[in-house]
Amino acid sequence: MNYFKTTLLSISFTIIHHFAFGHCQVPCGIYTDQVRFEQMLEDQSTIEKASKLIAELSANKDAQSQNQLFRWVSTKESHASKIQKTVAEYFMIQRIKPSANDYDIKLRGAHAVMVAAMKCKQSIAPENSKILKEAILSFHKIYENKK
Repeated sequence: MNYFKTTLLSISFTIIHHFAFGHCQVPCGIYTDQVRFEQMLEDQSTIEKASKLIAELSANKDAQSQNQLFRWVSTKESHASKIQKTVAEYFMIQRIKPSANDYDIKLRGAHAVMVAAMKCKQSIAPENSKILKEAILSFHKIYENKK
C-alpha cells in the first residue's frame, strides 16, 4: 500500500508541476506571446544583476560572500536556461510554423536569443546581457512582423 501512495503522490506532483509551471504542448489554442517576451526580459534583467553581483562578490573571501556568490551564479544560469527553454519549447515547437513565409527569419531570431543566453551562462561580461536584451527585443519585432 505504501508503494501505491508514493506512486500516486509522485504522479500527482508531476501533473500539478506541469500545469502550474509551464504552457503544455496540448494544442489548446490559448497563447500569450507577450507574456513570454516580458518574462524573457525579466530573466535578462536578473542575469544582468547577477553578473554585476558576481563580479562584486568574487573580490570577497568570507564565507557569506562566497555563499552569495554561488547563489548568484546559480541564479544567472537558471534564468539563462529559462530563456532557452521558452524559446525552444514555446516559440520553436508551438508558435513558429514551418509553413509561414517568414519562417527562416523567425527561426534566426529565436536562435540569436538562445545563443545570447548561452553566452550569458559562459561569462559575466556586461555586454553579453545587453546583447541578450537586444536579441529578445529584435526577436519580438520579427515575431510580431514589425519593422
